[in-house]
Amino acid sequence: NKWRIVLPDNGRQWKDQKQVSTFYSGNKIKTTKYSWFTFLPQNLFEQFHRLGNVYFFFLAVLNWFPQVEVFHREITMLPLIVVLLASMVKDAVEDYGKHQFDKTINFSKTRVYDK
Repeated sequence: NKWRIVLPDNGRQWKDQKQVSTFYSGNKIKTTKYSWFTFLPQNLFEQFHRLGNVYFFFLAVLNWFPQVEVFHREITMLPLIVVLLASMVKDAVEDYGKHQFDKTINFSKTRVYDK
C-alpha cells in the first residue's frame, strides 16, 4: 500500500512537499476512456468483445474463401462496417462530452479554507 502524505502549506516544509508532489498527480478529474492515440485500437478491442460483431467478422472472413462464398464479399462486410462505424461515432461523441464536462469542472472556481 502506498500512503499519501498531506503537508500543511506553511512554507517550512517546501522541500518535502516538492518531493511528495512529483510522485502524485493533481486534483484533475478525468472520466474519459480514450485519448487521440488510443481511440481506434481500444474501441475496436471493445467492439469485438461483443458476440454479434465477432459473428459478422467470422462470416466476412469465411466469405473470402471461394469454396464457401455465398454472397459477394463486399455485401458480407457491409453490416459489420456499418455497426462498427455507428458504435465508434457514438463512443466518440460520448467521450467528447465527458471531456468537455471534465474541462468545465477542472477549471471551475473553488473556495479553499486555510487557517
